[in-house]
Amino acid sequence: MARSTGIGLQDFAEIQKKNVFYVDKTDFIREWWEAKDKVTLITRPRRFGKTLTMSMVEQFFSVDYAGVDFFKKMSIWKEEEYRQLQGTYPVISLTFSSVKENSFAEAKKKINKMIWMLCQRFRFLAESGCLSPEEKQEFGRITDQMADYEASLSIQRLSYYLWKYYGKNVIILLDEYDTPMQEAYVKGYWHELTDYIRNLFNETFKNNPYLERAIMTGITRISWESIFSDLNHLEVVTTTSEKYADKFVRLESMMG
Repeated sequence: MARSTGIGLQDFAEIQKKNVFYVDKTDFIREWWEAKDKVTLITRPRRFGKTLTMSMVEQFFSVDYAGVDFFKKMSIWKEEEYRQLQGTYPVISLTFSSVKENSFAEAKKKINKMIWMLCQRFRFLAESGCLSPEEKQEFGRITDQMADYEASLSIQRLSYYLWKYYGKNVIILLDEYDTPMQEAYVKGYWHELTDYIRNLFNETFKNNPYLERAIMTGITRISWESIFSDLNHLEVVTTTSEKYADKFVRLESMMG
């Protein structure tokens, strides 16, 4: 029986459960993992499958998907090393795709709210006994009303809490990182939001000792005056696989 070709599906698990036609892109996981880059930024136009790829990566690595059979018929499953790797990392996954607010205050509050909602998925950490009373209080201060310095540290803090619970550094996936910046540019609050985002990214991707690796996606070209200006040098490379001849921007030596 022929598979249907679903349109607009962006969740890897949903595609597998519905038996929708899917071109196996799991070799991307191997290429990315073996490249050993701390943070990878993928900039491609819309409708290039970035969100679906992020879903695939999350569900391959996340402890929340340990033991799923979605990958057993995929290329990645041929190697024992990757069969053992599946479902073994805490993963923080976030998207900024809906941050399209009319003012800096609204955009900041929405991003803070999204981070708070993300943290609610991990509320079990506060009840697990692995956090000190002070750390529980810090966890509770992650809200949509938190101060800017609290917001900048929020994902790093969550990384630390997950490290304490699982004993492993985290993988962070941020989809459509640049949507808020595009809206800020059009609506006149670029400089305010740039400072806020730069501080958040510095603490999440540069100064985060609990980060194993990260992927960010977007559509915007990178410039030295961008939000990445404090994140050391950028190197533009091309993947060696003809199948995945997309351009990547790798943020090298992020912990330096």
